[in-house]
Amino acid sequence: MPPGSMDGPPFFCYKKESFFTHNTLSAMIHANDSLITSSEKPDFSCISCQEIMELIPHRYPMLLVDRLEDVYLGTQATGIKNVTMNEWFFAGHFPENPVMPGVLIVEAMAQTAGVLVMKTLKTSHNASAVYLMSVDKARFRKPVLPGNTLRLIVTKHQARGNVWKFHGQAFIEKTLVSDAFFAATLVKQVS
Repeated sequence: MPPGSMDGPPFFCYKKESFFTHNTLSAMIHANDSLITSSEKPDFSCISCQEIMELIPHRYPMLLVDRLEDVYLGTQATGIKNVTMNEWFFAGHFPENPVMPGVLIVEAMAQTAGVLVMKTLKTSHNASAVYLMSVDKARFRKPVLPGNTLRLIVTKHQARGNVWKFHGQAFIEKTLVSDAFFAATLVKQVS
């Protein structure tokens, strides 16, 4: 399902494994060039907060994803984060003009990708953990405010061995508010 749409055209996935800038990606979507559409049903239509906590070790206050929707194993997932005025970070960022810190938006995208990896590999946070390795080309286009619902779309770019690379995009309705490229590694937990 495309960002911010409840019943629109099918989601897009990459035909080639390569990174695109937002402008290039937008142009390709409009031109329907180098992208394929898929009307396949997702492998999981919803992953609850309880299941997320079984897959990744994050807990309050650092669990930044409420649920996942439209999970295509090994390919793409959409995380949902309902931003409320009660979030712990608003007390200091900024009390008179609350704005969600950009680094936490990227962390929410990374957690969404972590859940996708763990679900794809059918493992739990007791056996393995996903660690963020790098963040590139992070952009913050519009502020995220209390009352907003973030749709965090992560798309796998590459998976080689234990290293996974993603492109993440954060939307409020149909408006892109942030995007980044990032890599993570899967590490087996030592008992």
